[in-house]
Amino acid sequence: MQAVKDLIFRMGDDQLIIGHRHSEWTGLGPIMEEDIALSSMAQDKIGHALANYSILEKHFQEQKPDTLAFNRNEKDYRCTHLVELPNGEYDFSLMRQFLFDHAEWLRNDLLSNSSFEPLKNLSKKIKGELKYHLLHADTWVVQLGNGTEESHARMQTALNDVFPFALGLFEEGVNENELIDQNIFVGEKKLQSLWEESISEILVKAHLRLPDTKTIALEKSFGGRKGYHTEHLQPLLTEMVEVFSTDLNASW
Repeated sequence: MQAVKDLIFRMGDDQLIIGHRHSEWTGLGPIMEEDIALSSMAQDKIGHALANYSILEKHFQEQKPDTLAFNRNEKDYRCTHLVELPNGEYDFSLMRQFLFDHAEWLRNDLLSNSSFEPLKNLSKKIKGELKYHLLHADTWVVQLGNGTEESHARMQTALNDVFPFALGLFEEGVNENELIDQNIFVGEKKLQSLWEESISEILVKAHLRLPDTKTIALEKSFGGRKGYHTEHLQPLLTEMVEVFSTDLNASW
């Protein structure tokens, strides 16, 4: 079951780290509506991470969720590089959310038919929350893509910058063939294909163009699933665990 455990770690770590990045917008959103939206999505993401870590504790005898979230070394995290990157300006964060949430919704849609019951049940619940994340991202990407000349240019630049890192979402984990053979998950290649179809529909409406994948150096995107991270993850972890690390035995 190592392949299943690895899959859950990948999902939980992605959700935890992007949740933390979203939370950094609290009080700094470009408008009040977005301040609230990003803060709310941050809570959802961290809640989804908690649910995945709880499966690891219950079914794989891993440590408690708080320990998994806040008391691991950097190399033990399996998050993709995409979620580690600093927020930058709003256009960058919005485009990251758009690309990430389309992949996450599709992943959970596929897992809602998984033969592994804990993931199947969780994914059905998460899908209901993620549809609002998609609605948020799709609405703003289309609106800004069709806005002023400046807003269109900024969104196209953000897409060009974020897209190479988004491909790292589909980096294969441990023994992926086992997941496919046991009808636990259909695999990253299938997910990526569905994701490209999904985002393309919205990008056409926004009059934005996907970068040419032939020109992308994948080493920029891959490595996170194997514990090789960007220079940005460790500072994020240091900040994120600051309170927890003051007393590792405290009860919250």
